[in-house]
Amino acid sequence: MKSLFKCFVLLFCLHFIEGSQLFRCDYTYNSEVKGWLKHINIPANWYDARLRCTLEGAVLASPTSVKMRNEMVRFVNDSGNEESLYEIFTGIHATFAPGAYLTVEGKPLSKIPQVWASNEPDNKEDKESCLTLNSNGELADVSCGTTRPYVCYRSADSKTRTNECGTVDPEYRLDARTNSCYKFHTVPRNFSRAFFTCYAEGGYLAVINSETEATVLKELFGRYPAGNMQGTFLKHLAFIGFHDWGERWDFRSIHGQTLAETGKKQGNE
Repeated sequence: MKSLFKCFVLLFCLHFIEGSQLFRCDYTYNSEVKGWLKHINIPANWYDARLRCTLEGAVLASPTSVKMRNEMVRFVNDSGNEESLYEIFTGIHATFAPGAYLTVEGKPLSKIPQVWASNEPDNKEDKESCLTLNSNGELADVSCGTTRPYVCYRSADSKTRTNECGTVDPEYRLDARTNSCYKFHTVPRNFSRAFFTCYAEGGYLAVINSETEATVLKELFGRYPAGNMQGTFLKHLAFIGFHDWGERWDFRSIHGQTLAETGKKQGNE
């Protein structure tokens, strides 16, 4: 039996930077690279790093210029890691075809200022298709399935600005009845990936805190008839922010509340 794959998301972040320029509050505007940067210290594999940056409205950063490389190296050196050649993932990859390296934006490696680490690239065991940047500003190829910290980047050239929900994602809409923003995901995902998606987008799987909110979500769900959603999955169901936390029938919200407690703190949700 196929599992369930959609989620409602509640979003909550808004931040103002340099007058009319807006983006997420967990990013910092950097005038050197003319955009916003976020260093994520918790290692992830390349695929999850790329996805998280994308879901946040950014891209997995690549050293496409000397200034960008310098800023990325600064992140590496400021991390406090004691390894002599600590490294982070870049957005440069050859996952489409062996040796055909591109950034996630499609810029070929030949057009990027590059310095390779000693004995790199070596494509060890024919399994290294993603590039890292070390504390010396040198590139190396590694397996995309290994884990590294990384940097997300959003260019200030983007014409999309944050909306009333504090996100550049136009699918989020504010509902005045709950004073919260919601998005209905039609891309099928399991609970873990649904939670990851909501978290990366700056929100969380929706927790129903009142009859009013239940009505809001029911109406939102109703705008997406099964016939309009592509793929084979249970289209009459959607994930919300409750889980048994590994204990059968001990269902709680993702904020740790029991079903009985849920709704009592709706003013803080």
